[in-house]
Amino acid sequence: MTGVTLSGQQTAAAIRREAAASFFAHGYEATSLRQVAAAVGIKVGSLYNHITSKEDLLLSVMGGTMDDLTELMETALADKTDPLDRLLAFVECHIRFHAERALEVFIGNSELRSLPPDARAEITEKRRAYRAVLEELIIEVTKNTEGQSLSPRLHAFSVVAIGTHVSSWYRADGGFSLDEIIDTYTKIILRGLGVADADERVDAHLALAN
Repeated sequence: MTGVTLSGQQTAAAIRREAAASFFAHGYEATSLRQVAAAVGIKVGSLYNHITSKEDLLLSVMGGTMDDLTELMETALADKTDPLDRLLAFVECHIRFHAERALEVFIGNSELRSLPPDARAEITEKRRAYRAVLEELIIEVTKNTEGQSLSPRLHAFSVVAIGTHVSSWYRADGGFSLDEIIDTYTKIILRGLGVADADERVDAHLALAN
């Protein structure tokens, strides 16, 4: 990016992007602010116009990832009132995000321990709030479809884990398209809840979405 003038907002985004790439490639501990600054094309001192420390930068990457995921989820659910439609939209958004943002998902899962306690608690709360939406959707779906869940909370954890799992192996040029992955996992989730006509509901939802 050397030779390119960036606005403050663009610079902050570039710092977060290059930091994420370096954290992914080398790990948080092995990444220096000098490396991040060089990748962005600015002096190390200029980083402090946007961050206060390397820990702050890690929090920005991880918190920003959760904020993006939450915003996309809320947008996906905003125009839907039927509980099952909302759950379908949540699951599609969740899996798609984790597949497309695998680098940031990896950092979130591997570097949480590197955050100081207050920052770790902030990320943990964002994750809890996100999962709570899913848990409530599962409860609503089982009530409205006469389905069942042995434990809505554990079922929510399992859905979250599917996204993490997909992020670890999905490749755009792999053996499954992202649409196929979303289709199959969503059917597995609904079958696990005992939703009648689960496959047909998933097919109808994805056909409408596409």
